[in-house]
Amino acid sequence: MASFTKRGKTWQYTISRMVNGKSKPIRKGGFRTKKEAQVAAAEIEANLQKGTSPELKPRPIDEYFENWIDLYKTNISDTTMKHYKYSLQAIENHFGGKPLQDIKRSDYQAFINDFGATRSKETVEKLNSHVRACVKDAVEDQIIPFDFTRKVNLTWTTPAKKANEKHLNYDDSQRLLNALRSKLGDVLGYYLLLLGLVSGLRFGELVGLTRKDFDFVNNKINVEKTWSYMGNQVGFGATKNDESVRIIKIDDKTMQSFRKLFDEMPTNLNQLVFFSPQSKYKVISNTNANKILRNTLSSLGIDSITMHGLRHTHASVLLYQKVSMNYVSERLGHKDVETTWKTYSHILNEMRTEDEEKTTAIFENMIV
Repeated sequence: MASFTKRGKTWQYTISRMVNGKSKPIRKGGFRTKKEAQVAAAEIEANLQKGTSPELKPRPIDEYFENWIDLYKTNISDTTMKHYKYSLQAIENHFGGKPLQDIKRSDYQAFINDFGATRSKETVEKLNSHVRACVKDAVEDQIIPFDFTRKVNLTWTTPAKKANEKHLNYDDSQRLLNALRSKLGDVLGYYLLLLGLVSGLRFGELVGLTRKDFDFVNNKINVEKTWSYMGNQVGFGATKNDESVRIIKIDDKTMQSFRKLFDEMPTNLNQLVFFSPQSKYKVISNTNANKILRNTLSSLGIDSITMHGLRHTHASVLLYQKVSMNYVSERLGHKDVETTWKTYSHILNEMRTEDEEKTTAIFENMIV
C-alpha cells in the first residue's frame, strides 16, 4: 500500500515492499500534485503485482539515449545518425545526467518548450520522435514505470520554410538548367549542380559517385553508396535506406557532358567524380556547392535555394509534367510513396486548378 507525503511544494510516494524478509520501501518525490504521485505509485504497484520490480539504480538519460542509439540504430545512414546525435546534444544541454527515473511529464514539457523556443516545427517533431522511441524502450525494459513523453504539447517558434521556398518553379528550373550547361568547363561545381538538378540525388549520394557508377551505354547511374565526412571519419557510407539503392536514367546530353569530363579530368585514388584535393573532406563540400548555386541563381535574378532544394526542384518538375507519383518516389529513393505524397503535396495542390479545368472540359467535349 502506498502512502503520500507533501514535502514543501511537491509530493512523494512511499510503497511498502519486503525483499528477502527485509523492508525495502520504494520512494520517489518531486511530483507537482498528489494526483501525479498517486498515478505513478499505482503503476509501480501494478508492476510489483505482476512480479516485476522497477530498476532503482539511477540511469542518466543522456547515457541511456547514447547507448540506445548504439544498440538500436546500427543500420542508419550517416545523415540520419547526425540527427540522432543532434537530439543527444539537446538532451545533454537540458537534462545533463539527470536520471530517467527522476524525469516527470512536466520536466519533459519544459524541455520541449525550451528547445522549441528557437526551433521550427519540423525540428521539434524530429527530436520528440527520437526521445519518445527511446523512452518507450526504457518503459519496456522496466527502467521507468511510465512514458513521460506521453501527451506532450509540442511547441515551436521559428516557422518552417514554406514548401514553395524550397524549390524552383518550372520556368526558373529551365533557366538554371541552361545556365549550368553553359558554364560547364573547368569548374567541377557546375557539374555537381547540373547532376543534382537532373537526377534528384541527395548531396551525399552525389559526392559518393565514382566513375564506375556511370553507364554511358544505357545512360544510367548506379546509386549504392554515399560519401560521408562525419567527425574525423571520411569515406564511403551506406545509403539512407534500402530503397535508396537504385539505378536511374539520365538524359543523353548530361551523360555526354560527363563522358567528356571523364576523358579530360585526372583520376584519383577512389575514382570519385567530385573529388576535391583541396578539401579536407576529399570532395566538393556542401558549403562550397551552396555558394556556387547561390551565386548562379543571383546572376539569373532567381531567389536562392540550397543544394537540397535542387532535389525538391527535380521532383517538382517531374510532378508538374505529370510523371507518376510512384516513379518519382522510386527515383528519389524514398522509403515509400507516402513519404513522397507528404513531401510534395503542395505541387498537387498547385495543379488542382488545372485538373478542375480539364475535368469540366472532358464532359463539355462529350456533349454532341
